[in-house]
Formats: sequence, C-alpha cells, structure tokens
Amino acid sequence: MGIRYSKVEGKFQREIVLLKSFPCAYGKCSFCNYIEDNSNNEEEINEVNLKVLKEITGEFGVLEVINSGSVFEIPKKTLEQIREVVYEKDIKILYFEIFYSYLSRLDEIINYFNEKKKVEIRFRTGIESFDNDFRRNVYKKNILLDEKKIKELSEKIYSVCLLIATQGQTKEMIKNDIEMGLKYFKAITINVFVDNGTVVKRDAELVKWFVQDMKHLFDNDRVEILIDNKDLGVFEQ
Repeated sequence: MGIRYSKVEGKFQREIVLLKSFPCAYGKCSFCNYIEDNSNNEEEINEVNLKVLKEITGEFGVLEVINSGSVFEIPKKTLEQIREVVYEKDIKILYFEIFYSYLSRLDEIINYFNEKKKVEIRFRTGIESFDNDFRRNVYKKNILLDEKKIKELSEKIYSVCLLIATQGQTKEMIKNDIEMGLKYFKAITINVFVDNGTVVKRDAELVKWFVQDMKHLFDNDRVEILIDNKDLGVFEQ
C-alpha cells in the first residue's frame, strides 16, 4: 500500500496525498514507473482514495493532490470527495498535477472547486527539461516548446518540475533548466533522479556536483528540491 498521506514542513508546508487514478493519458515517459499505480478498476480507485482523504486535517490550509498522471484522470467520485474535504477543512490553496495536453481544460477544475467557496488552484506540470531534444529523445516526453509556448504555459501553470542528474545531461543543461524555470514560473520543483528500474539512469557525479555547487538553491523560497523520491513522505510500494 505504501504511504499515501503526509505533511510537508518548511517553506512549502502543506498536506499531501498520493491518490490512485485511471491510467495516465500519455504514459510514455521513459523515466516514469509511477504509472504502475494506475488502475482501470474505478471501485478500487475510489475505495483507496476515500480512505486517504479522511486523513486530511486542513491545518495548513494548503493541500497538494498528486496521482500517477493528471487531475483529469481522477474519478468523479474522488473529485467530489476532494471538494467536500476542501470546503469542510477550509483549504485555501489546492495543488494539482496536469499533463501539457490538458492546458485548455484547466478552467473546468478551477470552476468546479470554486463553485461554493473561493479556492486558489495551483497547477504543476512536469516539463523535466527545457532542452527539447533531451526531453523528447531521452525522456520520451514529446512536447515541443519555444519561448512563446513557455510564456503561455507560465500564465496557466504555477510551477514546473525538473528532472536532473540523469545520464546524458550536463551541468550547463541543468543550470539552464533552473534558470528558465525561475525566469518564467512562480516556483519550481527539482527532482534529483533516483534509479527506479527504467531505462533512464542516475548520474552520481552530477548529483555530487549539484549538492555541492548548487547548494544556494536550497535556500531559495521559490525552489523545492527532492533529493530522494520519497522526500515528500508519500510513495507507493
């Protein structure tokens, strides 16, 4: 079962839940093994999720909902329960994950959760890298971005996730990705890759360099750094 509820302390304090969902609409990223948590059994998904949602206290007024895909792959019954909990526990800020192809549908989620109360919805998306070639050919995330598209994305997305310290990356690529993320978005999450059985592999030398030479980022109020993939306290086994 793993752990599906946790509290994140510090500069980005919030409650966080890892929910089950239908299969990711894309599901082709070469580095991702999270999609193994997906299911087509709606009854099973809701049974797991409704149990997890009961643990939310609302103590921070901030809740992050993550799943192995996008918020649009979460079943309706679970979404209804999330909204009920958000209203009942007086959640002010609500984070969701979305895939790039859902950009035109974000208002559906915003309107749904603001039907009876004012809730700030913050969307995160995994860009992984602003290097088109590396993102598309190594990470197999087939998104083509130019400056215009990045600006448009920044108007709708609160933060982006970057995946670093993988074989084939360079220090310059990582520095540029972080610079681009901070230039266009309100916040960034830097995920230091941990080997997970996929074809993408960790570069230990890049990890060492990042921790030593880029340590100033740990004090940046707009940067969340996950050294281990269990740093948020939630994970599926």
